[in-house]
Amino acid sequence: MSKIVRFHTTGGPEVLTLEDVEVREPRQGEIRIRTRALGVNRADAMLRSDHPSEFPSGIGWEASGEVDAIGPDVEGFTIGDAVSLIPCFRATDHPIHGEMAIAPASAVVKHPGTLSWEQAAALWGQYLTAYGALIETADLKAGDTVVIPAASSSVGLAAIQIARSVGARPVALTRSSSKRRRLLDEGAEAVVVTGEDDMVTRLNELTDGHGARVIFDPVGGPALADLIGAAAPGGTVILYGALSNEATTLPVLQAIGKSLTIWGYKVFELTTDVERRKAAVDWIADAVARKVLRPVIDTVFPLEDIVGAHRRLESGAQVGKIVVTVPR
Repeated sequence: MSKIVRFHTTGGPEVLTLEDVEVREPRQGEIRIRTRALGVNRADAMLRSDHPSEFPSGIGWEASGEVDAIGPDVEGFTIGDAVSLIPCFRATDHPIHGEMAIAPASAVVKHPGTLSWEQAAALWGQYLTAYGALIETADLKAGDTVVIPAASSSVGLAAIQIARSVGARPVALTRSSSKRRRLLDEGAEAVVVTGEDDMVTRLNELTDGHGARVIFDPVGGPALADLIGAAAPGGTVILYGALSNEATTLPVLQAIGKSLTIWGYKVFELTTDVERRKAAVDWIADAVARKVLRPVIDTVFPLEDIVGAHRRLESGAQVGKIVVTVPR
């Protein structure tokens, strides 16, 4: 028997429970992992609160731990290997959050040995999302300005680090002036506090009137119009989320006038492609090993307080990744 995070109805963090469940043997192409740490994602909250599912449902995409059992036709792993998980599967098919997890072998990687369990659980979702958007899609280069709304999120911080690694200029957007100093310390070249600063004016000042070549936005809503106003002619706007509860307004004539590329992006388009996934994992692992990239962890919760971890996620107060540790 193993403790697994489950929910029997959609709702807020309080619907999550820890239940004792008998863990099956891994099937063909699967690996069973004794988890040591779990990464909490916005997608977990969306699944828990909004998406219809068969109940009871498990949850979770990211974790680190040790290989406990190996299914038929799986090669390249041995019992006891330290591994972490790439989000490239449906969490309802392979729920990861709990003391034991069974995952497709294609989602399991040996993470850089320099990382703690908590850092490994905070690695792949955020960096793969930022890498796929900024490096693959936008072809971010030295000297480019990239605007990063929700910059204190784990993906936002990953984007700042990746932009810095290629010599680009990351400009962080945040709703809270209390996060300004921290975002500068984490590598942002400048911070624009929405609601206090005039976003378009400030971004035009920072780019000498040229505008930002890349905008990496998980928010949408009315602010998208201002972001398009601050984009450079020929620039790329990448939308990878819809955190705003308000309708998204697209100023079509301005987008056409600037010849903008507006790209809807999801990380699964990268992680479910074998060749692209390998290239991305190799790039990130190398940068981590060289200490160019470093997962930023906001808060660590014990497994028995999984509800608290989700409440922290939904507070919007975090800077970096929320991680849950699993007792041995």
